[in-house]
Amino acid sequence: MDEDGVIRLRRVISKLARQLNASSTDAGLTPSQASVLGLIVVRGPLSLGELADLEGLNPTMLSRVVGKLQAMGLIDRIPDPADLRSASVAATQEGRQIDQRVKTQRGAAVSQCMELLTAQHEAVLTEALPALEELAEALRRFGHSGQQPGLGEPAGIRARGQS
Repeated sequence: MDEDGVIRLRRVISKLARQLNASSTDAGLTPSQASVLGLIVVRGPLSLGELADLEGLNPTMLSRVVGKLQAMGLIDRIPDPADLRSASVAATQEGRQIDQRVKTQRGAAVSQCMELLTAQHEAVLTEALPALEELAEALRRFGHSGQQPGLGEPAGIRARGQS
């Protein structure tokens, strides 16, 4: 992809993320809080270390988000009996309900907007989903390591000869 294509892709992804994240405010959550809650609902209970790794948040920010979600009654901290310095987090029933509401709102917004597209554009977006998922995973790994994706990446993800 040429530089203009990369810029356009980055812009559209950022714009889509901002627009979808706006729906989390209807539930009284910031985008970070909604994302962390969603991970806890889907994969929980999780240790704070696992959660930080999955979400890509620094420990200070994660601590704030987890504290706020706990104060809102959306998650519970579960102390580790073997190591009282560590804990896991799990969603409460209310947390699962809020997460479902956010996901439903986001899904409805995407579905309604997809109906406005031509059948051809809808098909192109559907076809592009595996590539976009692969790009998201490559960016996640790149963000964690700070190094360019390259050797050892899953099939289809490779460095582009940049130095």
